Amino acid sequence: MKHTAPGALALICALAFHNAAHAEPVNDEILPAGAHLSGDATALTGLSAAQLFDLAEQARAAGRAADAETIYTALTRDPNIDIRSEARFRLGMMLAEHQRHADAALSFRAILDEQPGAARVRLELARVLAAMGDEGRARQQIRQAQASGLPPEVAQVVDRFAAALRSNRRFGGNFEFAIAPDSNINRATDAKTLDTVIAPLTLSDDARQQSGLGVHLTGQIYARLGLTPRLTLVPRVSGDGTFYRAGAFNDVSASALVGIEWQAGRNRLIPSGGVTWRSYGGKTYARTRTADIRWTHRLGRRAQTDTVFSYGRTDYVRNAQQDGSLYNLNLSLERALTARTGIGISVSGNRQTARDPGYATASGGVTLLGWRDMGKVTLFANATARRLEADARLFPFTDRRREWYLRGGMGATLRQIEVAGFSPVLRVAYERNISTVEIYDYRRVAVDIGITRAF
Repeated sequence: MKHTAPGALALICALAFHNAAHAEPVNDEILPAGAHLSGDATALTGLSAAQLFDLAEQARAAGRAADAETIYTALTRDPNIDIRSEARFRLGMMLAEHQRHADAALSFRAILDEQPGAARVRLELARVLAAMGDEGRARQQIRQAQASGLPPEVAQVVDRFAAALRSNRRFGGNFEFAIAPDSNINRATDAKTLDTVIAPLTLSDDARQQSGLGVHLTGQIYARLGLTPRLTLVPRVSGDGTFYRAGAFNDVSASALVGIEWQAGRNRLIPSGGVTWRSYGGKTYARTRTADIRWTHRLGRRAQTDTVFSYGRTDYVRNAQQDGSLYNLNLSLERALTARTGIGISVSGNRQTARDPGYATASGGVTLLGWRDMGKVTLFANATARRLEADARLFPFTDRRREWYLRGGMGATLRQIEVAGFSPVLRVAYERNISTVEIYDYRRVAVDIGITRAF
């Protein structure tokens, strides 16, 4: 069907032909049949969408990418979904060619918000995400493309694409910022007194539950240094912190790790080692020397498993009786159900030793998660249940520590609002820790209102 350019589009297209920086005045002889040039050379009328696509392609081929981008951007506002999707796709491909990967990702994401079953678009989004260094989300897009139902011959090509997918970005990073109102910033009990073997212990106000409004910052920077076709050296530094007006409750952690990534076919193996620090209230709380190994395996075309084992030796600056070793094993499975929907499950086990057996614990838990794209909104939810038991009773409390930790959370990424490639994200979570030692027994409601990548 033939589409005539609306008035606003005609003016934009005129600018693409009448750019004072490098263009000659437009004359009627080079215009498509049926198009007309106004007397002051500021507007074009009578052009169909097909003719505009052709003009944009001519501009792109002639090296006038800015002109082509202007025409494509105008066509993304066409009321016909097929036309605006085609314009976004061509625009995304051109932007990717010019290494403008974030802008390309936004263009591809806009198509998927309206047409989630567009498998080719998901694969192109995966390609630019990998180029940006976000290999995890790139592989998630591939799994969702597979879940949309590909013809067998196409699925085989996608399998090879997934096997070869590897970020070649040498340096990168990510960052997230959020406003974080919290009903219990110190994860403390609301009890005024605690039972002990000596006598009831009265808690000071700062040892009890405190609410507050904080700022949550998290980020990571990394490098990828190729050693061989299959081996990559990956040093990375990351940090996570929540800051409050009352600095006594500031909780900050950081890590510096160096890993070696080996990838072949469906498998990726990353052993790494380094150190982590944690401070609380502006004072060092703990230092840990850690080593871990992660094995990622593509399980069929829609699923991926991650297995992580870590060991750490922790020194607690304020209480040497807590010093000991940390052992952690985590098994997770993520599966794309459809192009819009995915689920995951994670099972973990943890063992912490300590000089004082009252601080030594063993725990295990399970987490369920899911997400669904609904137009320009992505909804997600998770639920966690974990059981913990201590080796012995901790003096001066009357009972050995035994507890259930329960957590439920949900949230949404709102891509209707997008500024410089970022969109708002909202998260709400409820925690309940049910413990035989009252000082560890608490409730908490936390909200994050932040910004994240719009794609």
